[in-house]
Amino acid sequence: MKAIYLLVFQIINIYEWVVIIHVILSWLVAFNILNTQSRFVYAVLDFTYRATNPILEKIKNYIPNLGQIDIAPIVLLLGLWFVKLCMQLYLKPLVF
Repeated sequence: MKAIYLLVFQIINIYEWVVIIHVILSWLVAFNILNTQSRFVYAVLDFTYRATNPILEKIKNYIPNLGQIDIAPIVLLLGLWFVKLCMQLYLKPLVF
């Protein structure tokens, strides 16, 4: 049971980093600092897009449209941090 708890906790940590990398790369591409013609940049951006887009699209359905400002990644990160906090407060004492 301890191994499953730690595995889920680490998966959430990795997913948080994937969301952060996706946001930063999308900013860098939008401001023409990175070029998507580069195969490496395109591959990383494509991976992060495919990993984050399904959840971000569901979040965008529930939050209001703020024009050019997209707060869906912030809501997703807050939700992930909330899940991790609940895991630490409620599941960790039961598992350990």
